[in-house]
Formats: sequence, C-alpha cells, structure tokens
Amino acid sequence: MEKVVLITGAGGGLGQALVKDLLEEKYLVIGTGRNFNKDLKKIKKENFKFFYFYKLDLKDISSIRPFIKKITKDHGSLYGLINNAAIGLDGVLATMHESEISLSIKVNLEASILFSKYSFRSMLLNKTGRIVNISSIIGVTGFNGLSVYAATKSGLIGFNKSFSRETAKMNVTSNCVLPGYMKTNMTKDIEDRKLKSILRRSPMKRLAETKKVAKVVLFLLSEDASDINGTEITVDTGSTA
Repeated sequence: MEKVVLITGAGGGLGQALVKDLLEEKYLVIGTGRNFNKDLKKIKKENFKFFYFYKLDLKDISSIRPFIKKITKDHGSLYGLINNAAIGLDGVLATMHESEISLSIKVNLEASILFSKYSFRSMLLNKTGRIVNISSIIGVTGFNGLSVYAATKSGLIGFNKSFSRETAKMNVTSNCVLPGYMKTNMTKDIEDRKLKSILRRSPMKRLAETKKVAKVVLFLLSEDASDINGTEITVDTGSTA
C-alpha cells in the first residue's frame, strides 16, 4: 500500500516539483491549494489514481481539522506532511496594513502549526511519519522589506525545534528546509536592483532551483533520514555560508 503524503501549496513552483518527485517515488500524493491550475490538472491526468487535489484557502484555518479527518478517512493515515504553502507580501512594516500582517502570520505560520498538529494525530495510527516544514533563509538572515515574512519563517523554525521533541517519541520526525531565493512565480517579479543584491550574496551567483530543493525534501521523507530530527537544512547556493 502506498504511503500517503500531504503537501500544501501544491500549485506553486516548488509545490509542483515536489508533487512530481513524490509521484515518481510511488507515494500517494494529496495536494492542496487555492487553485487547481492547468499544470496540476495535467499531473492529475497522468497520475489519476495516485494524485488528489483539494481546493483549500488557508485564510480559513478552521477548515484544517475537518480536512485532515476527511483525507484520513478517504485515503488512510498520513505518512508525510510537507508544509509548503506561504505568501510573501513585500513591503516595509511602517506602511503594511494590519490585515496583511495578520494574513501572513495565519497562512505562513498558524496554518502550518495546525496542519502539523492534526497530521501528527493521523500519523499516530501507524506510529511512523515525516513532517517537513518549508521555511526560508530569510527567517535567519532577514531582508529589507520582508520583516513579517521573516518573522513567520523564523517562527516556523522555532516551532519545529520544540515540536520535533514531541513527535520523536512516536517515531515521527519533523524538520525544516530553508531554501534561498528560488526561480518561482513568487520571485519572477523581483525588481532588478533587489535581484542583483540577492545574487551578490551567493558565491555561486545564481538562485536555488526548485527541483534541487525538492530532492532534499524527498530525502527527509525517506527511511534513510530516520535519524534526522528537529534540524534545518539550507539550500541557498551558499548565500548564508
């Protein structure tokens, strides 16, 4: 029987790379997102029995508990959770609206905590599992105009440090992956001045690739990573070296 892995934010650049790799590794993949876009529809058509997509807007975090209950009933207990969904609202704090601050915290941090809480309960049925939180190097280094985003990603790292101690007792690992800036739709509109600043940080002078970040996540889901827990793995072309 295939191991069931849930990934939030399945429609983005990293999300799609993860879905494809998970399917190649013969997982049963459950993806969530705000839109079932054409790329995901193509993946669904090619993997009809092994990929399921559910439209979920994380502005409403009250939907998370019943959603986990439903997919556990329909597909079996979860083996893996990838907390990938996030929004990156660019702007200095002084001019950012309070609603944008609240939304960032809700989607990037609170939703991930609740997904972890209820997915862990599902994993307890088999007493094994893997949780991977997609944080960011911005949560460690900071970046001008991304203070709220940085706070949510730093919070995810702190959450993981403590939560991993709870999950380990039941043979469930919880780790963070910290990508640098990647080539995705979220970063395609970065103005040239900021992009040059980002590239100067990297000794490799390039952005991280989603497919390579995805491989690190897949490793953390594997049995070979069973001794890795409560840590962070950075994939940033050396930007934080």
